[in-house]
Amino acid sequence: MNLPPNQRLAAPGKWPVVGEKAPREGDSSPWTVTVHGLVTERRVFGLDELFNLPQVTQPHDIHCVTRWSKLGVTFTGILLADLLALCGGPLHDAKFISFIARSDREHSTSLVLSEALELGCLIAFTADGAPLDEIHGGPVRIVTPGRYFYKSVKWLERIELLSEDRLGYWEGEIGYHNTADPWREERYIAANTNPKVLERALASRNFSGLDLRGVDLRGRDLTGLNAFGARLRDAHFEGANLTDADFTRANLSNAHLENANCTRAIFTDGDLEGAAFEGATLTDADLTGASLFGTTFSPGSLPQAPVRAGQVFQAQADLASG
Repeated sequence: MNLPPNQRLAAPGKWPVVGEKAPREGDSSPWTVTVHGLVTERRVFGLDELFNLPQVTQPHDIHCVTRWSKLGVTFTGILLADLLALCGGPLHDAKFISFIARSDREHSTSLVLSEALELGCLIAFTADGAPLDEIHGGPVRIVTPGRYFYKSVKWLERIELLSEDRLGYWEGEIGYHNTADPWREERYIAANTNPKVLERALASRNFSGLDLRGVDLRGRDLTGLNAFGARLRDAHFEGANLTDADFTRANLSNAHLENANCTRAIFTDGDLEGAAFEGATLTDADLTGASLFGTTFSPGSLPQAPVRAGQVFQAQADLASG
């Protein structure tokens, strides 16, 4: 078994749910997939028409940016290249492709067009022989092999060919890496943190509301840190002293807190998905309401309060131990 760096297998039979849970609310119109932009012929495909097109079945591995993987999922659908051919093919100026979801905020993702074709992007309808569940992007989603799964948009509604790149929601708003190669661990683009802003924040121990994505604070004494609502995705706190730190509503997804002292730290309602706490001290830490999917702990680092410990055990149960 060969997993990308810092990924863990999801528990057998589990397909974790990440991101939106349902398509656009209150929209009862017939589901269509529109191909437009820099394409020879704009086409609107109904689901019945799509389902009756020639299909392929392929096994693909799912690698989520929140550090879980699910191997060998068999998807059935239409190759992107075949669908574009039905539209007469891309125009000469088409360099990028955007996939847009039928969701409340029309979240999207983009790829270099040549890369999308080379990777073999699939407009998928089934997984492991069954129609895609709505919560996993049914009735139709994109599957982009070889990339973190945020490049595989749920509830596909539009495909647009572009001359210039247009970042999707996860890339433009959240800071996920635009290339998203799991083998290179391209999870995030580091924030352009002004050194003077960081210096002042460290001096006052006040990170409240700041975007410090990917910041490296290994081994620092940050006792009493105020990080309320801070954006600390992929931040490095290995070995730091975070006693009495307040991370309420902070985003610590994929953050590194290995061997950190988190005694009495508050993580209430925070996003801790994919965060690593191996070896951390979590005595009297408060994880109430925190999102813990993919969060990893070592047995000696579990919080002591029974309810909180139960949350942690649930988080670990979602991943295979080996």
